[in-house]
Amino acid sequence: MSQAAVAALCLLLAALVGCGGGPAVDAARAEVQSLLDRRAEAVLARDAAAYARTGTRDGFDNLRAVPLADWSYRLTDLDRTGDRATAAADLRYRVDGHDRSPVVTARTLSLSRDRDGHWSVESDRPAEKSGQQLWDQGRAQAVHGERSLVLGVGQSERVLRDYAELADRAVPAVTDAWGTEWARSVVVLVPETLEGMAGLLGSPPSSYRGIAAVTTGATGGGPRAPADRVIVNPDAFGLLGHSGRQVVLTHETAHVATRAHTSAATPLWLSEGYADWAGYRGAGRDPAEAAPELAQAVGRGEVPDALPEDDDFGFTGDAEGLARAYESSWLACRMIADRWGEERLGAFYRAVGAHEGREGAVEDAMRGELGVSPEEFTLRWRDFVRDALR
Repeated sequence: MSQAAVAALCLLLAALVGCGGGPAVDAARAEVQSLLDRRAEAVLARDAAAYARTGTRDGFDNLRAVPLADWSYRLTDLDRTGDRATAAADLRYRVDGHDRSPVVTARTLSLSRDRDGHWSVESDRPAEKSGQQLWDQGRAQAVHGERSLVLGVGQSERVLRDYAELADRAVPAVTDAWGTEWARSVVVLVPETLEGMAGLLGSPPSSYRGIAAVTTGATGGGPRAPADRVIVNPDAFGLLGHSGRQVVLTHETAHVATRAHTSAATPLWLSEGYADWAGYRGAGRDPAEAAPELAQAVGRGEVPDALPEDDDFGFTGDAEGLARAYESSWLACRMIADRWGEERLGAFYRAVGAHEGREGAVEDAMRGELGVSPEEFTLRWRDFVRDALR
């Protein structure tokens, strides 16, 4: 065989198997993206047969109850070896009536190709550093409240309805405190266990043991950001009485309402203190009842010297220290509301969040909105704590 013939044969083989060039790889990427497009269309159409034609049916039934406005994949990488491949893709979805823009989460998909050259999905799972979605944990159920959407796995409809009723009461309570410039609705996710909560957050369960709920969302996301999610720890939440559950849901709803005005400039004592203030605002609890750990410390003559630092809010296992950080922050915001007025507390919160950075944010807002220096504020707060808890 001549050298020219050998060269021609090598070029032909390269085009066929993708060696030494890009056409075959590009073709595979196009085929896989088309496959993912068809799979997404089947999800939105609730078409089980069309979904099955794209590969495994795993996950389809888990999604049936979730009200979806959009669902799509964008292929970001494809690692192919013969008739098998691993795809990295961004899943983008919107929950109907709540998400103004898509939630984006990274997924890893295992693929195979049959003898006819058709690709199919064998598995679809969260990428290594991404948290699970609720439907990754089982069949999701949905309960629609007047001002809320509750999605749960492994929970009865009655339990999810109870969450919706708590959320429906929390929304107007927060609106009365904060104002109307927020979505005035809330999305609550209720996994089956603490481990399920940790899976949604992409963290170990030990990080959230004893924590009844958390709120996820991008700070300063603006009006077009996806809706925040209130994620419940059913183990800890279930230990609370009715009033405690209402305080927790109202606290988390306050985080949802204030999110657009919360930024890197906002210290945790302010964001958590404000949320606690909103949660306790209509609960009728006196300070000693709402701040038992701090009350005990004050009773021993241990009045805190300074407002809590961000590190004081870490879930490190020091439950008493964490409780004192929250309680101290709540009393700081309660003092502002009592002495300067509730509207001034909201203005102070917004002024801090609008600052370009953390440095000087609280100081400038205290002087501009409250007319005091940080040093004077701290002295007043220490006196307020002592008087409220002795």
